[in-house]
Amino acid sequence: MPKTIEEKINGGRVYRQMEVRALDENESQYTVEGYATTFDQPYELYSEPGYRFMEQVSRSAFDNTDMSDVIMQFDHSGKVYARKSNGTLLVDPDEHGLKVKAYLGGTEGGRQLYEEIKGGYVTKMSFGFTVNSDELAKEETEALVTITRTITGIKKLYDVSAVSLPANDTTAIYARNYGEGVIAEVKEEIRLATERRARKEELLKSIMKEV
Repeated sequence: MPKTIEEKINGGRVYRQMEVRALDENESQYTVEGYATTFDQPYELYSEPGYRFMEQVSRSAFDNTDMSDVIMQFDHSGKVYARKSNGTLLVDPDEHGLKVKAYLGGTEGGRQLYEEIKGGYVTKMSFGFTVNSDELAKEETEALVTITRTITGIKKLYDVSAVSLPANDTTAIYARNYGEGVIAEVKEEIRLATERRARKEELLKSIMKEV
């Protein structure tokens, strides 16, 4: 994983994957669109034996987000191919999710990226953001503990980037870093609950003997 991405994770910036497609020339030449995220639809970040870490974005998460100058790049680095402040990039929440629409015809590199997306060589995007608020929920069965994180507030949206490879590794590393403490707490809760149950059973056995 590139060091720059590691540094961004450690600094609190995280990435999530999304689909991207090129519009037909009849619709709008050199324009691509997709959704940075969908709302209220849980997705799995990572899992390990006995534990699963899920995440979803609340419909209101972007109500107070700083989206003043979002940019579009390739692999979150290098040249800028579209920018909100000059009108070539649209990022706007709708009923389904955060809609992204970018005009890539302003630069030679952008036009080349459009052709790569149109030809199916690049099919994924990732967006970088920081979280302002979230909530955790836990569901337990005998075989599995599921932790679901709901992002209720996104502080800042930095960029949307076409990517050569989806940021799954980055996402998984972030999820493990974020969930490590939560999972440790869950394990400790289970351990304490087991101990309490054992003590109750021992007390009950003792009472029954006396009776």
